[in-house]
Amino acid sequence: MSYIVNDPTDFAEESAIGFFAAHRDRVRAVEGGAVRRSGTPQDQVAVVIGGGSGHYPAFAGLVGPGLAHGAAMGNVFASPSAPQVRSVAAAAHAGAGVLLCYGNYAGDVLNFDQAQEELRAQGIPCRSVVVTDDVCSAPPAERGRRRGIAGDLVVFRAAAWAAEQGRDLDAVAELAARANDRTRSFGVAFSGCRLPGASKPLFTVPDGWMAIGMGIHGEPGIDVRPLPTARELAELLVAGLLDERPEGIEEVHDQRVALVLNGLGAVKAEELFVVYADVVRLLEGSGIRIIDPEIGEYATSFEMAGLSLTLAWLDEELEEAWRSPASTPAYRKESLPASTDVDDETPRGGAAGASEEIPPATARSRRAAVLLQEALHAIRCRIDAEADALGRLDAVAGDGDHGIGMQRGSRAADEAATLALDRGAGAGTLLARAGDAWALRGGGTSGALWGAGMRAAGESLGDDALPDAARLADALDAARAVVQERGHAVLGDKTLVDALVPFVTTLRAGAAAGRGVARCWTEAVQAAETAAQGTANLQPRRGRARPHAQKSVGSPDPGAISFAHAMAAVSAVIDKKKGRTS
Repeated sequence: MSYIVNDPTDFAEESAIGFFAAHRDRVRAVEGGAVRRSGTPQDQVAVVIGGGSGHYPAFAGLVGPGLAHGAAMGNVFASPSAPQVRSVAAAAHAGAGVLLCYGNYAGDVLNFDQAQEELRAQGIPCRSVVVTDDVCSAPPAERGRRRGIAGDLVVFRAAAWAAEQGRDLDAVAELAARANDRTRSFGVAFSGCRLPGASKPLFTVPDGWMAIGMGIHGEPGIDVRPLPTARELAELLVAGLLDERPEGIEEVHDQRVALVLNGLGAVKAEELFVVYADVVRLLEGSGIRIIDPEIGEYATSFEMAGLSLTLAWLDEELEEAWRSPASTPAYRKESLPASTDVDDETPRGGAAGASEEIPPATARSRRAAVLLQEALHAIRCRIDAEADALGRLDAVAGDGDHGIGMQRGSRAADEAATLALDRGAGAGTLLARAGDAWALRGGGTSGALWGAGMRAAGESLGDDALPDAARLADALDAARAVVQERGHAVLGDKTLVDALVPFVTTLRAGAAAGRGVARCWTEAVQAAETAAQGTANLQPRRGRARPHAQKSVGSPDPGAISFAHAMAAVSAVIDKKKGRTS
């Protein structure tokens, strides 16, 4: 929804006033829309784009060198009127004619066509190219009925480049039409959008589902499916577009494409990058070369949660147009010299220490390493199951990221431990490598403390013995010491330490009394769980919750709770091991 509004009926006009005030050095207002502040060079074809408001940066944000000469600005989700289009075109015209370029919507076609007739009647040469890139809006045999969505950026760029090359109106129109013929887009939506002042969204998508092919104004899609993973979404988008290759492109290998991954308003760049990582893998795996990809917002719909993928199959001229410089309020591309190719670094996510030499270990320590790897896998599974609850608990007085941070750390530790085990690591090396991976991938305070603690425990265990209860207690006490030293926390601060200290104290007491590992660990887990729940009565003196101390009273500390969960998961592995050997 739009949160910032005076009178909803004035929204588009007031937004335009702010736009022109913000970019007065680049654009100027004319009746009906915007033109370049510098004007159209004499005897250059003027490329005039346009459509309804509510899709920024389309359309006024794309006015400037390398892109449009002018943009007609309609009301929210409404075509500009014929007089508006005519006014902007007349203001942009510099003697060589006007190309009108816009998305294929009934109101736009009606008004732009009328404006074209009136411009021609005034003696201004005029041509039109309608963008039809949305593959979901009509079958291939009816491409002329398809809507125009984020692929309009490709078409606008081609038209503007041709104009700035000094080509005549027919040649500018030809290249724009060629760009349109070679451009395909596929969009999905996860939620609808609300017009300024409206009490309800234009459409809804059930929670946990995704609409396929939903239009940027809420036009019906072609299907509704359960929400996929980012990888599955990338596969859907890429497969859909590869099946829609332009005529004449039989093989995709060695083809070059311009790419636009467009967020519709509520899906932001970092989420788009997650999808793009799989999109580039799929396309390059098919032998396709991606040229200057654009990932961001190019054709939006207020706060609609959704995205679209555009591929434009380039020829030599279209590639030159796509790579050319541009400078507008919302889109800028520099002309830079070609970079020298260097080998890419290994992507993040590999196990910490994967290439480091594994020190020698005794057979007994390697047997203990097997149990430790099982324990770390159990921690990962337990944290995965509790992550949402930990996030909600953290959100009471923190930033809500504890669950996902613990997920990242425990998964990385599990993967690193598996790799270390496969390479013959002993118990101490395996635990230290797992700790390094946790610190690298977990992030935040908890990631750093868990990582440091696990490394300290691993160094204490070493790679020579099969740990008994006393040696495990020493290792956990080494972890406690480094956690308290680096976190500067003591009992009663409402942190991880409030569960860790009782756990270590109870484990050491059981070992001193001569009890076995399984019993000692069970008693220590009980102490940690009781202490973790008891943190609900504390006011935080350290950590994320301290600035909202009173608010956190009544809720246990998420760090203490997650520690208790992790140790309980290990207890189940130890009990299972005891059952196997008894």
